[in-house]
Amino acid sequence: QLQLVESGGGSVQAGGSLRLSCAVSGYTYGSYSMGWFRQAPGKDREGVAVIDSHGSTNYADSVKGRFTISKDNAKNTLYLEMNSLKPEDTAMYYCAADLAEARIDSISMDYWGKGALVTISS
Repeated sequence: QLQLVESGGGSVQAGGSLRLSCAVSGYTYGSYSMGWFRQAPGKDREGVAVIDSHGSTNYADSVKGRFTISKDNAKNTLYLEMNSLKPEDTAMYYCAADLAEARIDSISMDYWGKGALVTISS
């Protein structure tokens, strides 16, 4: 059983930057894939960025070149560095983990955090 806790959300103006963190606890001995997902008001949850156990990454087209996903295995922490933020990036951002695979086009993940709110003003 994994527990995921996001932090680092907040409100910034368009063009600004934020870094989200996700602290992972519980069963951390095995390898798992992780990802960041987001859900804007009135919209479906969508994949933002994923990283597998080997460090390979994949991004949604809408964030490529602006967001960077990374993880620190020693600290059991996942990060999402977000630059050049746009109002359309406003959403609740969720950290998630899967013992098999994390896909950018799927929200089928084994474990989820409770989310961190990111608000971008124009």
